[in-house]
Amino acid sequence: MVSLVDELLLLSYDDTSGRNQASYLELGFGGAIMLELTMAERIDVVDGRVRVVDAAPTGDALLDAVLRRIGEDKPRKPQAVVQRAGKGLTQIVLDDLVARGVLRFKRDKILGVFPFHRYLPDDPAAEAEARARLRTAVDAGRALDARTAALASLVYALKMEGIVFPERNRRETRKALKAISEGSWAGDATRKAVEAAQAA
Repeated sequence: MVSLVDELLLLSYDDTSGRNQASYLELGFGGAIMLELTMAERIDVVDGRVRVVDAAPTGDALLDAVLRRIGEDKPRKPQAVVQRAGKGLTQIVLDDLVARGVLRFKRDKILGVFPFHRYLPDDPAAEAEARARLRTAVDAGRALDARTAALASLVYALKMEGIVFPERNRRETRKALKAISEGSWAGDATRKAVEAAQAA
């Protein structure tokens, strides 16, 4: 199964260069994890703080590790939980997608001297399906399911509309994504975390 974290990473990595194009991607991962746990009815916001409402494992190792940490920690505001949840996840997610055959790792050199890593599509179906769902939602001005609405809220929070929809008018696309995202506390917390990082 492809998670919101997986989809966000696949959308952010350029299919030709194999490099990340999105800023603050790990904040997006934190938001994606919060959205997954919310949809699984494991966490909720109570009195302005994120709290575990069901500690039962989800079966996903990454989600369950974060769920345990939230349960063991003191209740925190959504923005703080988002910031903590995604920290240090980029390489973990990349390695997992390579192991599953979704991405292919390639070691390369800039100017034939400086080494750098590229992550290229090996199975483009997951990314194509995510893009198609988002395209349908933006065209309709609403998402047909919670998972697509969650992904749209992350694209909006990270200002990735130019990456996901390079052929479209950015202002109109952003307006549609904002409408789809309304009511998502995790998406809103991610956006605020990104704004705080930019201000810093």
